[in-house]
Amino acid sequence: MAFFQDPPRLANAYLSDPLLREHLARALSGTLPEAEPELEHLGELAAGRLFAQQAAERHLEPRLEPFDAWGRRVDRVELTPLWREAAALAARHGLVAAAYERRHGGASRVHQLALVYVLEPSLDVYACPLAMTDGAARTLLDAGNAALVARALPRLTSRDPARMWTSGQWMTERTGGSDVSGTETVARRDGEAWRLHGTKWFSSATTAEMALALARPDGAPAGSRGLALFYLETRDEDGSTNGVLVNRLKEKLGTRKLPTAELTLDGALALPVSGLADGVRAVAPMLTVTRTWNSVVAAAGMQRALALARDYARRRAAFGAPLARKPLHADTLAGLEAEREGAFLLAFRAAALLGRAECGEASDAERLALRAVTPLAKLTTGKQAVAVASEALECFGGAGYVEDTGLPRLLRDAQVLPIWEGTTNVLALDVLRALAGEGTAEALAAEIRRHLGDAREPSLRPAIEAARGALERARAWLAETGGPAREAGARRLALTLGRALELALLISHAQWCLDRGRGPRALAAARRLARHGVDLLAAEEPGPEELALLAGTAADGADS
Repeated sequence: MAFFQDPPRLANAYLSDPLLREHLARALSGTLPEAEPELEHLGELAAGRLFAQQAAERHLEPRLEPFDAWGRRVDRVELTPLWREAAALAARHGLVAAAYERRHGGASRVHQLALVYVLEPSLDVYACPLAMTDGAARTLLDAGNAALVARALPRLTSRDPARMWTSGQWMTERTGGSDVSGTETVARRDGEAWRLHGTKWFSSATTAEMALALARPDGAPAGSRGLALFYLETRDEDGSTNGVLVNRLKEKLGTRKLPTAELTLDGALALPVSGLADGVRAVAPMLTVTRTWNSVVAAAGMQRALALARDYARRRAAFGAPLARKPLHADTLAGLEAEREGAFLLAFRAAALLGRAECGEASDAERLALRAVTPLAKLTTGKQAVAVASEALECFGGAGYVEDTGLPRLLRDAQVLPIWEGTTNVLALDVLRALAGEGTAEALAAEIRRHLGDAREPSLRPAIEAARGALERARAWLAETGGPAREAGARRLALTLGRALELALLISHAQWCLDRGRGPRALAAARRLARHGVDLLAAEEPGPEELALLAGTAADGADS
């Protein structure tokens, strides 16, 4: 009889994830019974019908129709069936709305993003427009523009699929990504409104009903301070485009179900969100939200990759036994699980701090810590997501490299996570700026120490010392390092602090699990994460000559 390898299968994405269930038992406590039936339902949907539909639509991609049959410019993007279903699911289950309804008080962000975490790996990156929609709602609320809030917020946070809007975030131009100071889009007054003219190089919410865009009002000074944040709706009441032309859809390494476009704004009618300057500051709440989503999506992608790899290890026999019983393979999976658990807890700590701040429940120290934790969570989990996806694919051998299995998508889609919403280096510099703010470094240190202080289990002592040592090394480095060396080491500093906080959170969670008879899994994960390394500042700092030589920027001998 011929041999055919069984493909990996998924179990209920909520019930099969003990870390998620443990964390929600802690974070939601008395309100979890209300939330759990929906999470179980979505977990079954994600692992069952949606996962099968995702596989069936493996070859489908969005398609741009710039003109109708009679030559009229329509710029319609045809979405995949799963994306159309994702839009309805997102509305009905409140993947944006839950954060603003606040049924769980300060823990509402945790509840909202738990729903996202369970569903997103089966929704072909629909989290992207949802994150920007959530960020737009937060930005409009924080800006205090009553007319725009009244107009847009009920739609952005609606649970009615026919009424809910998504929003774009149109910042990036040909002049650069995170450096928006060279923005070329101009805004010209037209009565009480404005008209936008320019090109947006990346738009990942091309089909959104509205967008927030940076533009420079006529006569405004150069640089980022001369930019204003504008609100625009992408189509007029009759459905015609509001001066928004779709030049083309991007050909990307991954996230290929997501219609990312180059746009021309050809007199798009828009309104200022908050004055005619300081638009970068006005959009900051958007970035806090989208970076938190990015972290949670990174953790969700790691869990999906590992769930498939673990199931395959039980089904795949080699050299006389299932892979799951091979010590080296089991060791590999254990290492990936430790990284995944640390990333999950860091992402959801960022979500918890955001939710508490939004509801007025955060302490002064928590509000300060949030400023550093958000970029730390995004950059740390983004790098982990790529590494875990790569290793998980290797667990499948050649099958992990074959498109028909659907597995390569896990790695391609993960690769965007360190790039979206600020690259690792951009966010590392943001961490430096945050830590320079009054009280922020102290608040972050207190956050790490508080979680370490929860532990009493003696076998956690080496992990506690690893996290504490990394924190103290980072604090000493900050105090002693300046000039170019400070910028050159920003990534190592940020990853050290991010991993130290992950380890502290995992140690605290391990103690909670032990205290409640939930087993030693989290303890083992904490010990393993500590062994992987936390302190990236331990090595000798490279000098400027070494940096120039290795980076190929030395004045002499660069090509040798």
